[in-house]
Amino acid sequence: MEYPVETFSAAERARLEAHVTNIDRPVFALVNLPETVKGALFARYSRYPGTLRRMFLDEFAASLPEVDAGYDNAEGARAADLYERIFVGYGDDSVAQLGGAHVACEWVSNVLTKVLQRPRLGAYLEQSTRYIAYDAPIEGTARYRYYRDAELGPGYEAAMDEIFGIYSAALPKVQAWAAERYPPAAGASPQAHARAIKAKALDLLRGLLPAASLSHMGIFATGQTYEQLILHLLAHPLPEARHYGRGILDAVQAVMPSFVSRVERPDRGGEWIAYLQRREQSAERWAARLGLDRAAGDDGAGGPSVRLVHHDGDEDLMLCALLFEASATGERTTREALASLDDETRGALLADLMGERANRRHRPGRGLEALRYRFEIVSDYGAFRDLQRHRMLTCQWQALTPDLGAGVPHELDDAGVGDDYRHALEASQNAYERLLDAGHDRRAAMYALCLGYRLRYVLDLNAREAMQLIELRSGREGHPSYRAVAHAMHERIAAVHPSVAAAMTHLDRETEPRLERIVSELRTQAKLDAR
Repeated sequence: MEYPVETFSAAERARLEAHVTNIDRPVFALVNLPETVKGALFARYSRYPGTLRRMFLDEFAASLPEVDAGYDNAEGARAADLYERIFVGYGDDSVAQLGGAHVACEWVSNVLTKVLQRPRLGAYLEQSTRYIAYDAPIEGTARYRYYRDAELGPGYEAAMDEIFGIYSAALPKVQAWAAERYPPAAGASPQAHARAIKAKALDLLRGLLPAASLSHMGIFATGQTYEQLILHLLAHPLPEARHYGRGILDAVQAVMPSFVSRVERPDRGGEWIAYLQRREQSAERWAARLGLDRAAGDDGAGGPSVRLVHHDGDEDLMLCALLFEASATGERTTREALASLDDETRGALLADLMGERANRRHRPGRGLEALRYRFEIVSDYGAFRDLQRHRMLTCQWQALTPDLGAGVPHELDDAGVGDDYRHALEASQNAYERLLDAGHDRRAAMYALCLGYRLRYVLDLNAREAMQLIELRSGREGHPSYRAVAHAMHERIAAVHPSVAAAMTHLDRETEPRLERIVSELRTQAKLDAR
């Protein structure tokens, strides 16, 4: 596979060598930096258009003292022996939770970002298509930012270039339309308004970007999480995934080798990788045998949907769970006490247990985790990308295909680029079908599909996590695609557990067209002006 390689001056290389495990590969770990600096670097990552190394040099290096080039990852004989005995010998995986590393994965496709973010016990920062435009080639090249592999053929690259060309031509037109449609309020900051206008245009056009679009990601995780992530990557059928699995392994070995020492052992990592591959092959074989590998006749372009396919628990169970830690009795006794309450008293009890929530970060206790919901969702891939990032839930997703269709935001027709958007979707689907005809499987073919195409996925979560997700993703600054999913999830919960839905007091129910990012940008500008 191909990826860009940055060039640095001799002075820049010397400055970098003390803080990254390599200078010229797309995966590297951060070393010899305070934890706050590593966190700040990753926090800035999502809105910075360049690479992490370049950002460090441009924005952080001047404020940090210089240290000797290079780093020492020697663990010491005693520590290495301890891990060999306890971690490898006894299989006590908990010791692999005691060390962590910051690893950057750059030039990864949007297909791979979802695989990298799949582990629950990790922290992830990804470049955002809501803040970064993809309208220009990679610096120093004539190439747009998408995944390339000679195996995918010249037709694939021609289609990607066409789609990126449409995106580049549409962006200034949509920005001009948004600026006219949403003029600045009297006295509003021009800078904040300009940033909000750009964000609106990027939001409207992000469905045009293909899944092959390249991003940069920062990961902070424990050794245990990295081990499992690396194993899944090395077992993955996509060459890109296996390439980055090897790169992450190299990066983690450079800073804490004992934590991933089992990966390359044939009787440990080798066996686990083979098991993961057999498991996936079995699922595919049975899906084909049962006729589940083909789209049903009622699929087509039926539009987005949110279905509550299963739920567990009732209000009494939730009340028992909310009272459990303050009680000295078993749940049977608690249920008997609850049965004696009239409706008014039960309402007062629930209100007290939920508490007065001044903001969405004030969450009720773990008693809400006694209730559970399983949602089957069809939405555009862009909305899925944001919802999949929630850690404390089970997310499963099918392959991205053109079978479920794609929508075109009506604002793009108003801006005069709707037909161009449709043409890009058609070019994307044609490229996908050509890849299938050439013998590539669906995973590789999905690189060609625009993020506006829909896929089916499941979110399985408890009521406490549902509250966090719905209140966050319904916020007025959110993308309209995932706001619609959050609203629909709330409606489905209200139909089965009205009290849980009513407790989501920080849900934003407004759906009128608006300049989503203006409030945030005004806050940001006020802080900048106050400096």
